Amino acid sequence: MADEIKYEYKTVQTVRGTDGLVISKMQKDGWELVEQLPGKLRTTLNFRRPKKPLPRLLIGAGAAVLVVLAAIIGTGAALSDGDEEKDAPASSGATSEKPSATPTPTAAAPTAAAVITPQNNTEFAALLKADPCDEANLDFATKHEGQTVAFDGSIRHMAPHGDYHTRYDFLLGPGDKGPQTTDGPNFKYEDVNTGNLNLTGKQIPATVGVGDKFRFVAEVGEFNADQCLFFLAPVSTEIR
Repeated sequence: MADEIKYEYKTVQTVRGTDGLVISKMQKDGWELVEQLPGKLRTTLNFRRPKKPLPRLLIGAGAAVLVVLAAIIGTGAALSDGDEEKDAPASSGATSEKPSATPTPTAAAPTAAAVITPQNNTEFAALLKADPCDEANLDFATKHEGQTVAFDGSIRHMAPHGDYHTRYDFLLGPGDKGPQTTDGPNFKYEDVNTGNLNLTGKQIPATVGVGDKFRFVAEVGEFNADQCLFFLAPVSTEIR
């Protein structure tokens, strides 16, 4: 049927506790939630939205443009070949120039950038108060990927990574509110053990848990816009 609605589909897996944020973001982008499958650690969300049909006039116009471009390119190539044949004898006796002296060496790589903190970077300070799904997360991750950030935060959630018993996925938040954190990015350490945290401080705990407060120093990774997760890699974790 000509009027039948055609849909495109998308499946998103979320960490427990972030379902509502992801659903809200997807709905703003025009997606409709059709199925929600809660799992032990993650929830699978299935969405759909109507496909936008491509106007027939636009398709026809595009084909016509391609035909015209092909004709122009073919004519230009023929004229170019003719000109090259005419110019060949005149250039045959020219003396080739030797390359100039040794190219100027490139500047040495800059030294490592200073650690980004909310005190020395207003962009990062604003990010720690922004919505977890805000575009500011993607902008910051794209601009500063591979750089190091430091902030005071706490563990919002932790769960075993897959079937492992000593490797975990940590959900971190800025501030001291632990699982009650609502502002700032959903920072995530994925598939790490407590040794990877590189704990520092006067009294190193034997274990860590939800609600524990630390000074996180981490390397900036990617931002997953579908899940509203901002990935980090731990550098050091100082007890607060």
